Amino acid sequence: MNDQAAAPVLVRSTADQVVTLTLNRPRQYNALSAALLAALNGELDAIAADSSVRVVLLTGSGSAFCSGHDLKEMRALASPTEVEALFSACSRFMQKLVALPQPVIAVVNGLATAAGCQLVAQCDLAVASAHARFAVSGINLGLFCSTPAVALSRNIGRKRAAEMLFGGEFIDAETALDWGLVNRVVPPEQLLEATQAIADNLKGKPRESLATGKALFYRQLEQSLEGAYKDATCVISANMDSDVAREGVDAFFAKRPPNWKD
Repeated sequence: MNDQAAAPVLVRSTADQVVTLTLNRPRQYNALSAALLAALNGELDAIAADSSVRVVLLTGSGSAFCSGHDLKEMRALASPTEVEALFSACSRFMQKLVALPQPVIAVVNGLATAAGCQLVAQCDLAVASAHARFAVSGINLGLFCSTPAVALSRNIGRKRAAEMLFGGEFIDAETALDWGLVNRVVPPEQLLEATQAIADNLKGKPRESLATGKALFYRQLEQSLEGAYKDATCVISANMDSDVAREGVDAFFAKRPPNWKD
């Protein structure tokens, strides 16, 4: 058995309340195989139940972030039912990123195509290397990137999403920043440092408020204006009545740092 076959498809590391999940199929440009999707779904289930984890980072090993689905694996599947099962596993993973109480940051170290671009869009935040490139290029193979379209169209303008999906062309990191697909673009050697700075900032926020706020943020996007305000009013009212908010407000007036225990 060679080293590549023996290596885990997903590597998890934890440091100071931050979990890093590294897609570890560098020779396949970290393509999302069934095994990798199963590992990702399992890790997110575990992280969701672990209150000691404050932030999650997602990145890729080698030169790519993620090249999307494993096309060789897909072409080898015996039936449409098996293909649908694979895409369903990916869709569950993408939805778990949204449902996760902790904020998730994509650390885009390189190429992000098709479902890899979808992954960048589905994470809460994204920091990209200046060398990163993005595309939803399935159309070039006769395969419209339907599932990536869900995340992409919810992150960038409709016309720009359509341009990427219909044309299948690459955009560079600066364009991704301008279009709102990523939050920051930094030199490759500063990628980890810049991401860690964001993670450190998020770790300093109260876990309970961040979790309820993240849930509300995504939920209200799918509601009517009236429904969104009704939901948000309930959430902020409960938030204001919490010990966390009382401590935060009291600390503000006392001109001292808040003493949050979570």
